[in-house]
Amino acid sequence: MNEKKYFLAPLVADYIDFLINIKGLSKNTTNSYHRDLNKLVKFLDAKNVDDIENFTEEVCSGWIADLFQKNIGPRSIQRHISSAKGFFNYLRKIELIKHSPFELISSPKAPNYLPSTLSPEEVVQLLNFKPKNVQEKRDLAVIELIYASGLRVSEAVNANLGDFEDNKKFLRVIGKGSKTRLVPVGRFAQVAITEWVLERNKLQTIDDALFVNLRGRRISARSIQERIKNIALIQGLPPVNPHMLRHSFATHLLESSGDLRSIQELLGHSSLSTTQIYTRLDYQHLIKVYEKSHPRAQKENV
Repeated sequence: MNEKKYFLAPLVADYIDFLINIKGLSKNTTNSYHRDLNKLVKFLDAKNVDDIENFTEEVCSGWIADLFQKNIGPRSIQRHISSAKGFFNYLRKIELIKHSPFELISSPKAPNYLPSTLSPEEVVQLLNFKPKNVQEKRDLAVIELIYASGLRVSEAVNANLGDFEDNKKFLRVIGKGSKTRLVPVGRFAQVAITEWVLERNKLQTIDDALFVNLRGRRISARSIQERIKNIALIQGLPPVNPHMLRHSFATHLLESSGDLRSIQELLGHSSLSTTQIYTRLDYQHLIKVYEKSHPRAQKENV
């Protein structure tokens, strides 16, 4: 059996090391880049491309077509192309190549999906359970915190006991790009976290992680996703994921305050344009209210 050459693999490793140690990108971000570039490396080997000089725009297009054939969505393909462009720009900067083969490659246009959210009533329904054991106390604290503070699931996973300030009224969060922000913690979340920490302290924990499993180890994002999904089903709701809680946090705040700039800060978005998707959700809500309530908007019965 022929051993795979993977001639770009060492350069990919150097690039990932550069992103971590020089650019200071987060582990989640660099892991994502690494996965994308590993797919590119394997594609090149399968096509017997064993020299950078042979990596042409046609090869780039072939890789993108291969991703489509594997039913990878346009948004994910956009990220793959972005990862590849960053990598080849790095090779150009260290003068291994003169021109990037991805310079003229455009990303496919992704459908503009609006994020799914829960209504305030559905959030109440989701949280309307009395914890019967240690796991459920932790689950309640996780859900309350993500919704109260608009956290990404990775931020909840990486939260530590020492990150709280002012008697648990605020939490220091390390977001994308290792950027730190301070988010408020609502009173319901404070109560749930306090009750969970009492149980947590009875476990044999190995670090300062806020949320741990029954073995005392930091809980994984996948575990949180599964637990929230199962609780939602038990509570009579469709499947709910952590990002829906984050979207709901932003949408409900915008409906109440209209302060997009503050929501940007709370979510940890580097650009206001990212946060502006919630104005579309709010606009849809207003349209529904208008069509239901305004006498000139009501449709005639046929």
